[in-house]
Amino acid sequence: MKLNDIRISAIGGTLCSLWASISLGDVLQTALTAALGTLVSFATSRLLAKLGKRKR
Repeated sequence: MKLNDIRISAIGGTLCSLWASISLGDVLQTALTAALGTLVSFATSRLLAKLGKRKR
């Protein structure tokens, strides 16, 4: 076996083991958490922008 073949095999095995350990529920929970974080960040930046305008 060549060194490239061993690397590709190792990467493939790692990806397969990760794929088997991640469930759909985990992916959905991560997506919802990211969406909520985005909304909170956007609302906070808008609120701070409005507060900054009032002080001027």
